Amino acid sequence: MKPKQIIKIVTDILMTVVILLLMAYSLVGEKAHEWLGIGMFVLFVLHHVLNNAWGRNLLRGRYTPFRILQTVLVVLALVCMLGSAVSGIVLSRYALSFLPIRGGQSWARTVHMLCAYWGFIVISLHLGLHWNIMLGMAEKIFHKSSALRTWAARAVGLSIAGYGVYAFIRRQIGSYMFLKIQFVFFDYGEPLIWFLLDYIAVMGLFVLIGHYLAKAVR
Repeated sequence: MKPKQIIKIVTDILMTVVILLLMAYSLVGEKAHEWLGIGMFVLFVLHHVLNNAWGRNLLRGRYTPFRILQTVLVVLALVCMLGSAVSGIVLSRYALSFLPIRGGQSWARTVHMLCAYWGFIVISLHLGLHWNIMLGMAEKIFHKSSALRTWAARAVGLSIAGYGVYAFIRRQIGSYMFLKIQFVFFDYGEPLIWFLLDYIAVMGLFVLIGHYLAKAVR
């Protein structure tokens, strides 16, 4: 595997870990959340630099249904990331407190919540569009295909997605996405690991949706 490909994989893994920790906001602490947010922005920029060929070819070639879907998700992810960054700068009380920004807390809090939850879903769907790459890597590792292994993997994926539906409802993520609830509630007595497992399941749900959506439009 080429060094650039390894860096791409490591970057994407780090982005996945960081976005999950960012969703835990109050459970990881406000100061840690701000530094994680800065780290996520840096990783996001690095991700696009490493995949700059996609941007250079944006206006070239034919737009297939898959390419349209991919482009829409990338644009939405960019909007969410920029919205999170701008609102995060306004809300910052630690990492960027030296900036001469006053006021705007109310709108910034709303924008930050919207961009965080929509961004989480959009990035999960985007990951699902490229899940076939992960499957291809798994095939190279195991060398030989196995019907048993394939069906076992599908069963695990469907189980995670099924629990993801429950976690999506239990964590009221839809309500946050559509501002039915304007303040995120956390159970401070809950172990961080249980929170993260729920969000991993939700991510798994939308990765699966993205994967089969990609298959459908192709």
